[in-house]
Amino acid sequence: MIEQGASSLVDWSRAQFALTAIYHWLFVPLTLGLSFIVAMMETIYVRTGNEEWKRLTRFWMTLFGINFAIGVATGIILEFEFGTNWSNYSWFVGDIFGAPLAIEGILAFFLESTFVAVMFFGWNKVSRKFHLTSTWLVAIGANLSALWILVANAWMQNPVGMTFNPETARNEMTSFWAVLFNPAAVDKFLHTISSGFLLASMFVVGISAWFLLKKREELLAKRSILVAAVFGLLSSLMVAYTGDSSARTVAKVQPVKFASMEALYDGKTNAGLVAFGILKDSGKKIGEKKIKDFVFKIEIPDLLSVMTAGDKDAYVPGLNDYISGNPGKLILSATEKMERGRYAAKLLADYKKARSEKNSVQVEKIKGIFNSTDFQTDYFRHFGYSSINKPEDILPDVSGSFYSFHLMVMLGFFFILVFALALYYLFTDKLNERRWFLWLALFSVPLTYVASELGWVLAEIGRQPWIIQDLLTVSRGVSNINTGAVITTFILFGVMFTVLLISDISIIVKQIKNGPRH
Repeated sequence: MIEQGASSLVDWSRAQFALTAIYHWLFVPLTLGLSFIVAMMETIYVRTGNEEWKRLTRFWMTLFGINFAIGVATGIILEFEFGTNWSNYSWFVGDIFGAPLAIEGILAFFLESTFVAVMFFGWNKVSRKFHLTSTWLVAIGANLSALWILVANAWMQNPVGMTFNPETARNEMTSFWAVLFNPAAVDKFLHTISSGFLLASMFVVGISAWFLLKKREELLAKRSILVAAVFGLLSSLMVAYTGDSSARTVAKVQPVKFASMEALYDGKTNAGLVAFGILKDSGKKIGEKKIKDFVFKIEIPDLLSVMTAGDKDAYVPGLNDYISGNPGKLILSATEKMERGRYAAKLLADYKKARSEKNSVQVEKIKGIFNSTDFQTDYFRHFGYSSINKPEDILPDVSGSFYSFHLMVMLGFFFILVFALALYYLFTDKLNERRWFLWLALFSVPLTYVASELGWVLAEIGRQPWIIQDLLTVSRGVSNINTGAVITTFILFGVMFTVLLISDISIIVKQIKNGPRH
């Protein structure tokens, strides 16, 4: 049982990491998308030689630069926290988790930092084509940075390509390619970067709409809307497609999270997809956790079964299946997994004891068990369950998972509509007349940030209590440090990040008001 002081340390460490991640993610998606929008605008300038496109490119490039600089600062702090606040986690999986982060720092970030100076200060100092190449390389580098970070995060959601070494009590990578092409990593990368493209596109459309409302820079605003709305519409469709693919993958590798996303407690065939609903406490419990019920819901019949298995008659397991087990569907109960996890933990303790006693026969015997495929698949795969106290502890926050998922999906379809209307009104020359739409586009900008943050909220709270799915709980991954130190740094980071955010917004607003340079 976790003592109160340890529990407090875990909560504050989680809060600090969440604070840093949320602030960091306010800057990253705009960087991912705006870098490509700027590159596309500069490509038009180089091809046409039209100086107005150069003026437009430099305006959006300035906004990109402001956002990029602050995003880098928050990202560095985020990576340091793995060593300071989560050292047990870093020890347990550092050989695997550290590899993509190292590649990100050496390759992708180097690519960005090398050419970003040319991108901002190379105008009229290098050739047009070289400058354009630098802009594209910065965009590619920024998105490659995202790739390696997302590969690392996806491994936490679906650990693959590794084996456990009982001598070091560490997980070691056996296949870099399995880690890189982890289905969770592929889905996460494509969904995340396309959502970044969507956010940046809405940012450009919304700011351009403001210029039209103020009757300023109308030609440049419409050109910006043309590029951003086309890019945004394609990206929003990609977000919908990759979101569907991601949900299918989650259903396979994180089924408890998937059931929580739909607030599905009892498994069923012909399961309907809840388009939206309102949850309440039902008065019933699973162990000590209250079961949520729907006040009302809008459900699409059979779609959940179709989405997960391609068959409307397919059985979709619910949360109760993963707590109590369902032998007919080959689903182990949480209690059975806890027993298997404790067997794996005891075997590791026995191995350490045999080594300390220099019992070479016992050491080799246990090592053989650890290296066997059956043990890795049937027992060590549930190693983290040795830290679970009660079966219901494997349940995440159902309400948080459900609402974050459904609000994100609803906003995603709303953005498709906004981009489509922007293009329709632009091509029919009615954009200036539709002031209600210009205001809608402007106020859609913060909504894209809400949707983007909701995606990460779902990804992280949906996998609780795991820091590595089924292998390590959050409570076991935290560093053994003073809770007061974590609280102090939480407050310091909170103040610092807020100041940075206010500064970022103030500088960007000032640049927008000044408009493109003449």
